[in-house]
Amino acid sequence: MSEKFDAIVVGAGPSGNTAAYTLAKSGLNVLQLERGETPGTKNVQGAILYSDALERIIPDFRDDAPLERHLIEQRMWVLDDESFVGSHYRSEGFNQPPYNRYTIIRAAFDKWFSEKVRQAGALVICETTVTDLLRDDKNRVVGVQVDREGGSIYADVVILADGVNSLLAKKAGFHAELDPTHVGLAVKEMHFLPEETIEQRFNVGEDEGVVIELFGKVTQGMMGTGFLYTNKESLSIGVGCMLSDFKTQKISPYALLENMKNHPSIKPLLADGEMKEYTAHLIPEGGYKAIPRIAGDGWMIVGDAGMFVNAVHREGSNLAMTTGRLAAETVVALMQESKPMTEANLAAYRNRLDDSFVMKDLKKYKEMPEIFHRNNQFFTTYPELINRSAHTMLKVDGVDKKTKEREIFSSFTHKRSLFGLMGDAYKLWRAFR
Repeated sequence: MSEKFDAIVVGAGPSGNTAAYTLAKSGLNVLQLERGETPGTKNVQGAILYSDALERIIPDFRDDAPLERHLIEQRMWVLDDESFVGSHYRSEGFNQPPYNRYTIIRAAFDKWFSEKVRQAGALVICETTVTDLLRDDKNRVVGVQVDREGGSIYADVVILADGVNSLLAKKAGFHAELDPTHVGLAVKEMHFLPEETIEQRFNVGEDEGVVIELFGKVTQGMMGTGFLYTNKESLSIGVGCMLSDFKTQKISPYALLENMKNHPSIKPLLADGEMKEYTAHLIPEGGYKAIPRIAGDGWMIVGDAGMFVNAVHREGSNLAMTTGRLAAETVVALMQESKPMTEANLAAYRNRLDDSFVMKDLKKYKEMPEIFHRNNQFFTTYPELINRSAHTMLKVDGVDKKTKEREIFSSFTHKRSLFGLMGDAYKLWRAFR
């Protein structure tokens, strides 16, 4: 291959598909390369689709996209070993079209999205691995090398959308080796149940869905969370913790998930389900401070490859699609003005990101990863204390409530001390301010 393109996009996940679609829709000559047999075969996610990000590029996506359920209820559970304290938010406002969030099956969704990319005019080639970036004598990226005969392909700009473990970016020196404290390892299972069973069990109607976020002792002291999402005929359940914690505590992800599934509050939700799929995936959770260089002479980085995940709110696909769109819009604008793809000109991508919710949200929570990584009491001690307090107050045993309140306060100060409680409150304020 020796053809020249306006742009090459590496990867066919949400960020890569969005970038390729936006570029092709603008009339550019675009090549998208994917190493999997089909788009989506290598991709893993919970998965929740945030409609706003997709609607900005494909306003009528609801007409034919393979959507599972629109979410009308959010549950957040803080668990100890045998109970949970939780909050629910359910709104009829989320049950009115156009819906805001959906559960999806990534393999089906990515295949649909890729077809949209083709219809927009991009050339999509699968089963092709990009082995290196091509550079000119001034060290500018001018294309890619692929694992095919005569595999040098040239372009004005290369957009890397090849996931958190971006081997190309690492090989090219755009970022260092992944820091285990910046990356989570998540495992997920799909449990299949009849639609009617899911709707009865979660108290929802046809096409309505629920998401449950799980915090506390299910991660056995490691920094991480669990989740359970409702699809049409299946449940997605998973848990993820920092890679560094798995290495230190020597707990296998599979064992962690098995323990979580057997929690007395979770097990009944999975009862009689048939587990048909198990997957594992690295997730960038280093936050704002872990973002690498995202543009240079002839290249850009989008999606997970750029560490664009909001771990606090469990948002990833919307950040991926937004970064892909903003990168593509930057390229389109430069080409319309006949400007070269230099680092100085591509810096406009960072400016667009800084003006978007992506960087604003990540910057807001920039202290969170370090604070939670160093303070595992938020995943062990506090979930236990909160659940024990609820049990104490709700148990009717002839003890007056004032005595119970003193008992609860004493349990907190015994475990953390008054100074420790004040310090932890300050850390939480820093993490979420």
